[in-house]
Amino acid sequence: MKELWDFDKSICPNGILAGIDEAGRGPLAGPVVSAVAILKKNIIIENLNDSKKLSPSMRLSVYKQIIENCIEYQVGIVEHSTIDRINILEATKLSMKIAVEKLVSQPELVIIDGNQPIDIKTKQKTIISGDAKSASIAAASVIAKVTRDLMMEEFDKKYPNYGFAKHKGYGTKSHISAIKKFGPCEIHRRSFEPVKSYDPIS
Repeated sequence: MKELWDFDKSICPNGILAGIDEAGRGPLAGPVVSAVAILKKNIIIENLNDSKKLSPSMRLSVYKQIIENCIEYQVGIVEHSTIDRINILEATKLSMKIAVEKLVSQPELVIIDGNQPIDIKTKQKTIISGDAKSASIAAASVIAKVTRDLMMEEFDKKYPNYGFAKHKGYGTKSHISAIKKFGPCEIHRRSFEPVKSYDPIS
């Protein structure tokens, strides 16, 4: 996927470029996680791609390569309770802002997957389908996805009735059946349907 690196070079030929992406906008449970990645120049990471196009084992392999071959990466996490309070779009943008503000490096440009700018001082550019165009955004997508998946696997140990390790909180048939049977647990997003309909508190 050499074109991913060509894209990054074309959009920021000389300065430090940071790519941002998120994981977990759609699930019924758990946090939304964003990552920002600054890759070393002239390094090609084998099999780097949009995280959704990689198998779990390939994604983990690519993740390890990214960690070894980046100048810096940071992660921003916004919990389910905040998602319910401010909505998922605002929570996603907040998680991106948190990740960027953790950076020690000073990027010349931050490129963001999607079409929503975020509240940061650094120069930014939004790129629709950026995770399929930019090496930096693709790297961020992998970091965000692996980080969130590992969190959901830990939640599965605490809340074993829901199958979080398998579906990572997405609204699969088995997950919805578990919500109907057991009701929502602590990490469910109570502003999301069908969780809201089965929440005895609402």
